[in-house]
Amino acid sequence: MNIDKCLQTLCLLCIFFGTQLYAQTAYPAKPVRLIVPFAPGGVADTSARVIAEQLSRRLAQQFMVDNKAGASGNIGTQAVALAEPDGYTLLLAFDGTMVINPHVFEKVPFDTLNDFAPVGKIGDAVLVLVAHPGVNAKNLKELIALSKSQTGGMFYGTSGSGGTAHVAGELFKQKTGANLTHMAYKGGGQALVDVLGGNIPLGFVAVAGAAQHIKSGRVNALAITGMQRISSLPQVPTFMESGVPEVDINSWVGLMVPAKTPRAVVERLNTELNAVLADPEVKEKLKTFGIYATPGSSQKFGEEIKKDLARYAHIVRAASIKPD
Repeated sequence: MNIDKCLQTLCLLCIFFGTQLYAQTAYPAKPVRLIVPFAPGGVADTSARVIAEQLSRRLAQQFMVDNKAGASGNIGTQAVALAEPDGYTLLLAFDGTMVINPHVFEKVPFDTLNDFAPVGKIGDAVLVLVAHPGVNAKNLKELIALSKSQTGGMFYGTSGSGGTAHVAGELFKQKTGANLTHMAYKGGGQALVDVLGGNIPLGFVAVAGAAQHIKSGRVNALAITGMQRISSLPQVPTFMESGVPEVDINSWVGLMVPAKTPRAVVERLNTELNAVLADPEVKEKLKTFGIYATPGSSQKFGEEIKKDLARYAHIVRAASIKPD
């Protein structure tokens, strides 16, 4: 009888480890769909295409980008939450959708922590606060004082209500008392155009779109988010250097899969993603989109998601941020 039990246990172990080994060696056995919950052309979409191309080469299967835009990213994100957890449907996860939308919308059709498994973070997209040259403020201290001296304060534009830039702007207001009023646009590019034209004095936008105009002097960069200066704009101080250390918000992108996806598949994808992000050419290409590669474990990415989800709840609630 004991021999029979031992044989049964041995068989179960063989099945278990055989399944894990198969998942590692055979995956992927067919094309993989990478859902981007936004329209083509934005930072999230372009970064997804860079990663998909490289994963296709490394894994000898096509990783196809599938744009499913709508409801500030909620539609495409829900599609992944409902997909078969077999590793053949991935999500281009964006911080605005995953950790801000759950607090901005009355209800979202997914649960960030329970419906997904993190694969790995692709990188951080740095934000910059820019001003029209006619604004009489060359740094944050002068801007704060100027805003408080003006009746009605000053307008700042972003890519839309509830986006990362909007949250960063509201956090800046909360921590400094700056007298600023948010203006939502259909994209960061449109907000930047209005700053360039002098229609609004300030814009909180992605570095990628603003860098050329900062270098040409068409707009002034007052500060960037993040913990350190960036190589493309070495002269621009961080919010921390400027006396507002709390505004260390970066927009991030990463890969996630449906919950219950086999762990072996998640680890395989994480390993390959990190290999892609270690490639100097890929890192430089992502930099052109304003994204700084941040390879790491799936566990570390998951911890950051939990931290941000809790952090943004307070900021959104205090600012009474609502969707457009």
